[in-house]
Amino acid sequence: MSDSANDTVEVHIDTESLVAGAAARFVDVVVAAQAARGTASVVLTGGGTGIALLELVRKSPGDIDWSAVDFFWGDERFVPAGDAERNDLQACHALLDHVPVDPGRVHRVAASDGEYPDPVEAAAEYSAAVHAYLAEHGSFDLHLLGMGGEGHVNSLFPHTDAVREAHELVVAVTNSPKPPPVRVTLTVPAIRRARHVVLVVGGAAKAEAVAAAIAGADPVDIPSAGAVGLESTTWLLDQDAASALQLPD
Repeated sequence: MSDSANDTVEVHIDTESLVAGAAARFVDVVVAAQAARGTASVVLTGGGTGIALLELVRKSPGDIDWSAVDFFWGDERFVPAGDAERNDLQACHALLDHVPVDPGRVHRVAASDGEYPDPVEAAAEYSAAVHAYLAEHGSFDLHLLGMGGEGHVNSLFPHTDAVREAHELVVAVTNSPKPPPVRVTLTVPAIRRARHVVLVVGGAAKAEAVAAAIAGADPVDIPSAGAVGLESTTWLLDQDAASALQLPD
């Protein structure tokens, strides 16, 4: 269940303000982590807003040391490496190709035309990378999430085996209700291994799911309700996405 007592909700006037707020949160968390521990880790999300915030971070990176950031993805479409639908390709175009990252610290999910053509094998290979990082560092610093209109985050859709997974950190999804059907995703237990979870959500079509998640819905029904950070959970919303919330004046 969502621990709504520890949720922070920030409502932005429009999409531009929402993206700016998300980019600022990205920079703040990474800079603070590097100041505290010398390194940082970010789990990226795709989608229009997720990619737009990376483009903005590229323009205003603050004091981020790009060579000391590990990058992961919350989920990936299991398609060929050059497919425009891959989240990692979009993130590279928006940010990673333009800043001095350490290639060894960019942890991609295998492509369907690569060394692991079976999605279960690709999930196992990605899981090994996730476990190795967490064994050394204990947690991710930042997990960015978008959300679908039915409340899905990563490739965790309502009433599916993936959202019910209670132990594994990474699983293959072979019947996603949203195309493409085959994906690799971090699970709710993996999301909860992040110090800071930030959900960036815009649009009136998502308002009811936002309100349900923040009110403490069962994650099997509203997967975003399971997205809870170890130290903070922040909902960044535009006014339309916040329209079903009962917020104080």
